[in-house]
Amino acid sequence: MSFMLLQTPDPRTLRQALPDFSRTTHVFLPINDCHNVTQAEGGTHWSLLLISIVDGIAFHYDSLVYGNHDEARYVTAQFSKLLGRPLAWQHLRDSPQQDGGSDCGVFVCMNMRHLLLKRLLMASAHEKVSMSLGGRKIDPSASRKEMAKIIEGFRKEGERRRS
Repeated sequence: MSFMLLQTPDPRTLRQALPDFSRTTHVFLPINDCHNVTQAEGGTHWSLLLISIVDGIAFHYDSLVYGNHDEARYVTAQFSKLLGRPLAWQHLRDSPQQDGGSDCGVFVCMNMRHLLLKRLLMASAHEKVSMSLGGRKIDPSASRKEMAKIIEGFRKEGERRRS
């Protein structure tokens, strides 16, 4: 979806292809720096944009300080047009930072999982939730193993359901 928002001059034209956001509280958007629509494997970096529709704020989590800053700001502006209301922008400088050159996707997945499971789903409806990830550490190697284990569990569940 973020790629469509990056490539579409008027995001309101996408409304028919996208879900109805009127009953949605948060939207997670992985952001990639690829600008070539014909190159599926393009881009060099991923980051995470979490749009809190209820609060009117877009939170940007980037494991390289300003790796996808411009792309995330632009997607925020486009999503704002799509919603028909302004969204404040917040680049979270305390996001966990990667040491390796190919860990950004792992950071996006683990940050998304943490924000969803440990923050948003644990809060009551009227409770303010801190969206900071300050002090959070991510071990890319252990995270890859954890993700593989989750995927394997889904694969086994799919096999079980088919039999």
